[in-house]
Amino acid sequence: MIPTPGPRRRRARHLGAVAAALTLTASAAATASAAPAAGAADLREVMFVGNNWEGTADVIKGSGDFAKIGRVNVVPDKAQRMAEINADPIKWIAFMTIRNSVGEGHDQFVDDMYSTPDGSAMVVSRPSFADVVSINLTTGAINWRFPVSGFRADHMAVSPDGKRVAVSASTGNTVHVLDIVTGKQVGSFKTGDKPHENIFTRDGKYIWNMAIGDVNTQSDAPWLDWTKGDRKITIADANTFQQVKVIDMRDRLNAIGLNDYSDAVRPAAFSPDETKLYFQVSFFNGFFEYDIATDKITRTKTLPKSPGVSDDRTSFVNDSRHHGLTMKPDGTKLCIAGTMDDYATVVDRATLQEGPLVPVSKPYWSTVSGDGKSCVVSESGADQVTVIDFATGKKTLSVPVGDHPQRVRVAQVPVGWTGTSAR
Repeated sequence: MIPTPGPRRRRARHLGAVAAALTLTASAAATASAAPAAGAADLREVMFVGNNWEGTADVIKGSGDFAKIGRVNVVPDKAQRMAEINADPIKWIAFMTIRNSVGEGHDQFVDDMYSTPDGSAMVVSRPSFADVVSINLTTGAINWRFPVSGFRADHMAVSPDGKRVAVSASTGNTVHVLDIVTGKQVGSFKTGDKPHENIFTRDGKYIWNMAIGDVNTQSDAPWLDWTKGDRKITIADANTFQQVKVIDMRDRLNAIGLNDYSDAVRPAAFSPDETKLYFQVSFFNGFFEYDIATDKITRTKTLPKSPGVSDDRTSFVNDSRHHGLTMKPDGTKLCIAGTMDDYATVVDRATLQEGPLVPVSKPYWSTVSGDGKSCVVSESGADQVTVIDFATGKKTLSVPVGDHPQRVRVAQVPVGWTGTSAR
């Protein structure tokens, strides 16, 4: 049966499509890039690395030596966008708010990226410009631009067939679903406060969205948790865009006695059989295992705290103690980015035993390499990505990239591509 929401949010929990909700599953393949088109033989697998504060995306090999291949300017229209912002007092206030809060004093020019199925374009969400754009990988020009509702664009997800991209409008409490080739909206749905992560199910029928609430306030003490907003997982039908289920982790955490833990679900990964959800929450150095069928948190993993790191919640960047979680394709290992603790580690999924704590600087994301053998972590504090071997849990190499790398995604570009013609 569908769990009954707690009284704090009962008014927002009208759950439709009961039969569909009972069969919902989530996809480990959701973080993969768009599926190759018919001309896949002419494409090569790469990884996009978004340099958020710089406004560029480095393109590196998807496995092997992870060498740099080229770079894309993701803000070729910066002068035009800034002119619009400076001419509109409301947009200017929103732009400066992003810079001085979530941006840590910097503008946020790239949050998430995917390639189109034919590898001809990079689709990018740009927080400070509150939009999604498609950039031609040959010319560097913008193919299309979609302004999101509200004032900030955030995480994206691409459908399994590569034809659609879902983007969180974090101040609009909306997920927009766009045609990845034309940029036209095919649908949208409402979420909790500050939608963040998006995941398509493997069959493409559902979209899971995790709303994280207000992460930029200083009301971080557990007794002020109620001030953080309506944080929940919204599951929507990917064809009708109707809400089919809501999951409130507050109730599930309370059920296991963790009343003081945040229910803001951050990065998440799903098991290959789509029965388990592994997720991080604000302020916590660890993660949880959630069984989808029984609707219960089944295991809690607390990871080590680094010596010298303050437990003062107000010192955590955007409420993130740990931010970054991915799973080896065979489901045997998890890779965790310990953001404030300056390490990354591979965790055995069966035992939840962590491996070596690999020193890295403010890791902000973790992604599986193209060959599935490694975890690639973005070191936002050191302007590089670091590769960790799933088998040994040890670092193999690091690759320098641009200023403040965050999201890393597997993608495709044409064979022989070395960058855009616009440099």
